[in-house]
Amino acid sequence: MTLLLLGLIYLAFISLGLPDSLLGSAWPVMYRQLQVPISYAGIIAMIIAGGTIVSSLESHRITRRLGAGKVTALSVAMTAGALLGFSLSDSFWMLCLWAIPYGLGAGSVDAALNNYAALHYESRHMSWLHCCWGIGATAGPYLMSYALAGDMGWRGGYRSIALIQILLTAVLAVSLPLWKQRPAGEAAAGDCGRELTLGQILGIPGAKEVILCFFCYCAIEQTAGLWISSYLSLHRGVEPETAAGYAGLFFLGITVGRALSGFLTMRFTDARMIRLGQGVIALGILTLLLPLGQAAALLGLVLVGLGCAPIYPCIIHATPAHFGAENSQALIGVQMAGAYVGTCVMPPLFGLIARNITVSLLPLYLLALLAVMAVMHARLEKRTAAS
Repeated sequence: MTLLLLGLIYLAFISLGLPDSLLGSAWPVMYRQLQVPISYAGIIAMIIAGGTIVSSLESHRITRRLGAGKVTALSVAMTAGALLGFSLSDSFWMLCLWAIPYGLGAGSVDAALNNYAALHYESRHMSWLHCCWGIGATAGPYLMSYALAGDMGWRGGYRSIALIQILLTAVLAVSLPLWKQRPAGEAAAGDCGRELTLGQILGIPGAKEVILCFFCYCAIEQTAGLWISSYLSLHRGVEPETAAGYAGLFFLGITVGRALSGFLTMRFTDARMIRLGQGVIALGILTLLLPLGQAAALLGLVLVGLGCAPIYPCIIHATPAHFGAENSQALIGVQMAGAYVGTCVMPPLFGLIARNITVSLLPLYLLALLAVMAVMHARLEKRTAAS
């Protein structure tokens, strides 16, 4: 039964990734059809991120009351409904409306599943679980590209993902009894730990640093995921339909990298894996900056994805070690909130830069975020080692 539950959690992580890259891959077509400025993608992303911030901050309390299984099933159902709403939208304001339940559904399930995995499974499983997220995030742009190339359009792409989410909701609902079973010796309370106020959480040594680290990491990942199609289309001259498919290379890099990271974590610590990822991101950004044509841009895109691969799962997995198992659910919820503040603020900010200056500044924008993240991670390691 334990292995069956692990398989379902892997499936749930694929589901988490499927919708995450749809907006960025479809937007070069969507904004023209909806007759809105290109920067408006940032508004939708901001609404989604705002919902995830609220639900992430409340995830500790919600998970204590309902349990990780019910939170996962309900959140996936909410996301499925939101995606179906996207597919039925014919105006920008309708997209904004449906972005609210999408964000609320994403935050709680992300925090609950990540804490469950951090407490109950080894670091390699955390990497492979997030590899499954990458499988979903990689498949999303290709499904959207297929829909755009055919007669389905972007609405058909959203509808297809919504149907997949509805099917997964049914599977998760049937599996709820499995979440209550644990190996001998594991206590149910370990999933949620003690309830802490936001002030108490921020007072824990290293909490502010890990929140800022997550802020910068998710700002990098989401800004790249949202704007890379537009960067390739508007700056590199790639056709919009082709650029939507190329955007999948970024998520493919994350996926392959996390598959490899699962093996590397058997030899290297979480901290070393994070530093390795930061170095590869820097190499990818420098490759994007080089004026070597489309092939070099695509290589840089893959390298940025590879570098992103170990960072998120390793920071999450290290949370119980840094802050204690009794604090992990509370810390992970706040970390997720910090991550989604980065998602909420930084991609729209780049949208303004792209609209008013040039989209070609994307690599430099990512490089600045990377520098701040590296400093915050170094301070996190120092503070938690001393505490």
